[in-house]
Amino acid sequence: MTQDEAVLLLEYVAAACPAQRIGEFTPDVWGELFAPYSLDEARAAVIVVASQQPFVAPADVITEIKARRSERIELANIVYDGDPLETGAESAANIREIIRAAGDGLTGPSSIAGSLGTAERLALPPGADHDPYEGRAAAARAAIGRMPAGRDSSTDPRSRPCRRCGAAPGSSCTTAGRRRQDVHPVRLEDTKRTAAGLPLLDHDQAEARIKAAAAAALALTRDDQEQEAVAS
Repeated sequence: MTQDEAVLLLEYVAAACPAQRIGEFTPDVWGELFAPYSLDEARAAVIVVASQQPFVAPADVITEIKARRSERIELANIVYDGDPLETGAESAANIREIIRAAGDGLTGPSSIAGSLGTAERLALPPGADHDPYEGRAAAARAAIGRMPAGRDSSTDPRSRPCRRCGAAPGSSCTTAGRRRQDVHPVRLEDTKRTAAGLPLLDHDQAEARIKAAAAAALALTRDDQEQEAVAS
């Protein structure tokens, strides 16, 4: 993010939180704090933070940015095969480049990226080496183009919205505002039915079906335990 973009971001913050105080040197500080991030991802994070609290602190915005970047990196399913002609330092640099590209959202969900060789570096567009973001974009496109297609996203529950918590495609489910490690059962059910070409169940019916299946599995487990107790 440039200093001018930091000013735009603060104007956005002021519009979202009119009571927030913005001083003469606030743009300078925010420009330094948000230099590693793009204006678009910072603005998206401001929306989330401003919807939860009356004031927007840089630390809260950066925490939100990092959380979303971590999600994109996780969903990218990065696999690095390496290049026998590259040095250890080049290998580490390529891995960092691809991870940054995944965090920027340049690789897309469920993609598989590999190494960036000398030919791809030479094929970068003019000026890409002077613009870190454009360089990462070109590097990611070149690396992805050399690898086979990724896993089928139709089987990934996070590739579709969640009807339980409203999570958008590519985002994790949440409970009480906190990110879940797994997805809501109804989101998994919807994914399985879509992959099988079946219509989605009514939300209440889907919840009832999942609860019934869980109860049946629990009852079956108890029966097995009782039979084992009798047999022993």
